[in-house]
Amino acid sequence: MEEGPELVEAVKVAIKNGYLSIDTAAIYENEEGVGEGIRQGLQETGLSREELFVTSKVWNSDLGYEETLKAYETSLQKLGLDYLDLYLIHWPVERKYKDAWRALETLYKDGKVKAIGVSNFQIHHLEDLLQDAEVKPVINQVEYHPRLTQKELRAYCEQQNIQLEAWSPLMQGELLDNDVLSAIASKHNKSTAQVILRWDIFTPLFNVTVSCKCVIMLSTSNSKYMTYNKRELIK
Repeated sequence: MEEGPELVEAVKVAIKNGYLSIDTAAIYENEEGVGEGIRQGLQETGLSREELFVTSKVWNSDLGYEETLKAYETSLQKLGLDYLDLYLIHWPVERKYKDAWRALETLYKDGKVKAIGVSNFQIHHLEDLLQDAEVKPVINQVEYHPRLTQKELRAYCEQQNIQLEAWSPLMQGELLDNDVLSAIASKHNKSTAQVILRWDIFTPLFNVTVSCKCVIMLSTSNSKYMTYNKRELIK
C-alpha cells in the first residue's frame, strides 16, 4: 500500500484489532506511513513497542556490507523506531547477498536487531549462504499458497530449523475467485480469504497477510475456528 492516510489508518486499525506483526520493506516506499500507523495504534491501544513485531527488508540496490548497514539505519529513521524485531534480505541477488548477510550478522551481534533472516531464497541460495554464515537465518519469507506449496523448500528449511513465512497467501487476490475455494467457503459460511488462511494454518508457517482494506484484515481474524474434512483439504 502506498504512503498516505489510508495506509496510516490501515496499520492503526490492524493494531487495534490484535494484529501485532507489522511487515514492510524499503522497496514498498511506505515505511514512514507504517511508522506513523504504529505510533497511532500504540497510542490508542496503550500497547508498548515491545508488544509489536516489526519487520522490514533491505532492497537489491542496497545489498553489500556497508550499503546494507546504511539501509538499515534509513529504514529505522523512516519508521521512527529504535530497533526492528526482524530484518530480511529481500531477494538473493547473486554476488551481493553474502556481503549483505555479513552486515545483518553485524547488526544482530551489536544488538540493533532482534532477529535476521532472508526472503525468496531457494535451497541452493540457502546452501551457499550457510557455508560461511556465523548466524543462521531464523526465517525465509517466500510466496506460499494453495497454488505454490513449496514442498521441497519446506522440507529443507525444516531440516535446517529455518522457519518459513508466507507472503502473498491469497496469491495477490487471484485466489479469491477460485471456484473450489469459494464453494468450500460457502459451505462453512466463511469468506474465501478465511478458507485460504485456515489451509495455511495446517502447515508449519507463519503468515503475512497484506490487505489494502481494513474490512479484509478483520475478516481473516477468525479463520482459526474453521474445520475441514480431508477431502476438502486436498482439493
